[in-house]
Amino acid sequence: MLNDIGKQAYGAMRHNRRRSMLTMLGMAWGIATVVLLLAYGSGFQRGLMAAFTTFGGNLIAIFPGRTELQAGGTKAGTEVRLTIRDLENLRAEVPFLRRSSPESNKQSLVAYGQRSATYMVRGTFSSYQQCRHVDVGEGSFFDDQQDFAHMRVAVIGNDVKKKLFSGQNAIGESVRIDGISYQVVGVIKKMLSNGEDNMNAMVYIPYSTMSDLKNTYYLEAIVLGYEGEHAKVTKAVRDSMAFHHNFDPKDKRAVFVFDTIEGFQELAIITIGIKVLLGFIGLLTLGIGGVGLMNIMLVSVTQRTREIGIEKALGARRWHILLQFLAEALAITAIGGLLGVVLAYIVSWSVGALPLWSAFLDDASEGDIHLKIDSAILIWSTAILGFVGIVSGMLPAIKAARLDPIEALRYE
Repeated sequence: MLNDIGKQAYGAMRHNRRRSMLTMLGMAWGIATVVLLLAYGSGFQRGLMAAFTTFGGNLIAIFPGRTELQAGGTKAGTEVRLTIRDLENLRAEVPFLRRSSPESNKQSLVAYGQRSATYMVRGTFSSYQQCRHVDVGEGSFFDDQQDFAHMRVAVIGNDVKKKLFSGQNAIGESVRIDGISYQVVGVIKKMLSNGEDNMNAMVYIPYSTMSDLKNTYYLEAIVLGYEGEHAKVTKAVRDSMAFHHNFDPKDKRAVFVFDTIEGFQELAIITIGIKVLLGFIGLLTLGIGGVGLMNIMLVSVTQRTREIGIEKALGARRWHILLQFLAEALAITAIGGLLGVVLAYIVSWSVGALPLWSAFLDDASEGDIHLKIDSAILIWSTAILGFVGIVSGMLPAIKAARLDPIEALRYE
């Protein structure tokens, strides 16, 4: 039965080759658009998420602020400043903390030989590397012993190395930070980072030696790595800070708490929304091909009215006629879809990467939009194609199945 229906569909397509080919091209163009739009949406999501890796995984960063709400004897507008004591309190009172580090920053003149430039110098604990997922390309990050021993060692960013060493070896060499000599023990790999927190244009030194450059009593930030539910940890951080600084825990301006998981979820919602929008646009484009398919199938029903009447007179049931025309529509859809996927692969291979982060940063190709067609895209595209094909073929097929055999046999 199904074999006969397939042969009838093939015969009808072969009889109207030009019409069938043009309809297939319309479907191919539509499904290629759907696949490429979904691939663009996925590539855009990957590009944004690539920059997010510089914040690490489960990371909370705390920054000083000013109170907005009055609490106890503290009036609104009181400045809240961070100290190393706050870090100790958080370690003792907040559950699920795995590692922590202070941030003490200073814009300093960094020099090597005759070359010099102003960079941000950041004093941290050795655990900062794990908190921020700092990937060292050459050498290593300083360790707890070097921090405890007050050793003047430094880990420099990729841009710092390019500026000061110009391709030469930096490990083991000494740089001068505000006139004080520090030995380079590591160079950070190029990271997707820009702005004030550009990790490529930064020098990291042990927190203990930061006191040689500035007063480290007050901190610019505290970073915490944790495990467990981020909402509970964030609440515990706010409660601890509010208790020791006497402000309302609901006052979000007293201290700014940046939670990477929350930020990641918000970004994921935005990118999913963009992908859904692009998929909907692709569906509308494919719908144009579906309208063309429906029109052609309605013409086919009209041209084959007498044939339908003869089949019904010979005992064919409605669902036989329905399947016959639906099979022809789905065959055109399937072949057009296959051609469209091939076209989408050709376009994705020829286009390569579309600029995203590389438009703003050098050597940032990993954050660009790569049109990678994966299995999920193919599954969603197939579902959309099947939906359009069934809807476009079903209406003409229903019309054919409902034809009165007597009226069909009279049709001229």
